[in-house]
Amino acid sequence: MSHATVPDTHPPAQRGWYKRNEIAVTPLLFLAPAILFFAVYVIIPIAQSFWISLHEWDGLGEATWVGTANYERLLGIGDQNMDRKFETSFWNNIKWLVLYLLAIPAGLFIALFLNQTVRGIRIYKSLFFFPFVISQVVVGLVFSWFYLPREGLLNALIGLFGFGPVNILGDPSMATYGIIAAGLWPQTAYCMILYLTGLNAVDPEQVEAARLDGAKGWRMLWYVILPQLRPATFIAFVVTIIGALRSFDLISVMTNGGPFGSTRVLSFYMFEESLSEFGFRMGYGAAIAVILFILMLGFIAYFLWSMYQDEKGGR
Repeated sequence: MSHATVPDTHPPAQRGWYKRNEIAVTPLLFLAPAILFFAVYVIIPIAQSFWISLHEWDGLGEATWVGTANYERLLGIGDQNMDRKFETSFWNNIKWLVLYLLAIPAGLFIALFLNQTVRGIRIYKSLFFFPFVISQVVVGLVFSWFYLPREGLLNALIGLFGFGPVNILGDPSMATYGIIAAGLWPQTAYCMILYLTGLNAVDPEQVEAARLDGAKGWRMLWYVILPQLRPATFIAFVVTIIGALRSFDLISVMTNGGPFGSTRVLSFYMFEESLSEFGFRMGYGAAIAVILFILMLGFIAYFLWSMYQDEKGGR
């Protein structure tokens, strides 16, 4: 005897809002702490710096609204002359920016050398990696001893060729370049690490196909290897530009802005105006910080746009 199946007349259980939107909401919940910390420690301080730059404030008392007066004095707008210290700092930052970019090709060629499978390559990698793991303060001290006019290793080396002693850090025309050379040492090591990581992701099939087509040497590097290293190159450019524009540690350790203020950069001048014993002009220092931020933002936006255009054109 057959039994008829009784249809289920109960309506389906209603799912809650979270269950209905779980796929969309869960990633946001994981990102929420990072977004919160980024907003509190990055976005809000940037906005506060813009606001403080429109005031005259010593950091303790009441802030006085001055509008764009700090920027007018910095840039020499109207009947005022440009701040000479700011002008020197700005052009020193340009020197840092141009010469610091030498770390990128230097890091690339060192990475290409270290990517070989030869005997003792791990020792070479350790030696080239070493500058990256030591503090900028230590780098500054080491190069300060290296540049000493009498006892320094640099003058001992050039003395072997019959040249007299050179006071790198005591000469206003040479001190900035001496500090940049010190900064290039760890920065090159950082770029080398980026390119070593990128070289591990290079497609061996493309390399082999290029070899069969007769590509080698510079043609292999330019047309096959470098296009696959674009992500590493982009990161190297961004990090190097930020490092050049916010250079502070080496200048503070090696010259403290001297001789005669010739090695100041914007970040160091901002510190002098805001927090040093001669400063406590928070509004003026914040205006310098805003200009430095806009410079960084402009360069990074340009590289992001260039990378976006390359990706768009490659589709």
